[in-house]
Amino acid sequence: GCPIRFEGAASRAVFSRGPADAPVVVIGEAPGAEEDRAGRPFVGKAGRMLDRMLEAIGLNDRVFITNTVFWRPPGNRTPTPEEQLVCKPFVEQAIRLVRPTMLLLVGAPATRCLLDQTEGINRLHGRWFEWRTADGDLEVPALPTFHPAFLMRTPSAKAMAWADLKLFAERLNRPSRP
Repeated sequence: GCPIRFEGAASRAVFSRGPADAPVVVIGEAPGAEEDRAGRPFVGKAGRMLDRMLEAIGLNDRVFITNTVFWRPPGNRTPTPEEQLVCKPFVEQAIRLVRPTMLLLVGAPATRCLLDQTEGINRLHGRWFEWRTADGDLEVPALPTFHPAFLMRTPSAKAMAWADLKLFAERLNRPSRP
């Protein structure tokens, strides 16, 4: 039902990569050209940067990665809220099946979609939110941060992203209370 399936994608859906029992689900906005060709999210330059970011906090190979939409939008544009809404139940079901400890939302479009926020990423990054399934039976802490593609264009934001990642790792690695 997602209209961009027939507008921008080469041939296939780009759904996920990573283990289905990962403690963390990372959600971005949409596949780019390299992801469309490979059939896997975050495999281009931004994906390699994301992998380095996750490795820096000890999460390499411990994340399930997906996007708010599963087809590349035409011209690599940002997906519309309506397009994200069509895919949102599938994103929710993926989270429900993985049952992560935490969510890392990369970029404003993913943050707006998953948390129903209207503020920009500059105001939302580094703040904890509780993400809930539509029926309310699953609740997971979620932390928004900057998208790696944004960080490549705006190196001055890297320090803020690093602070977000340290905050994320600290909470993830915090001993659970009895």
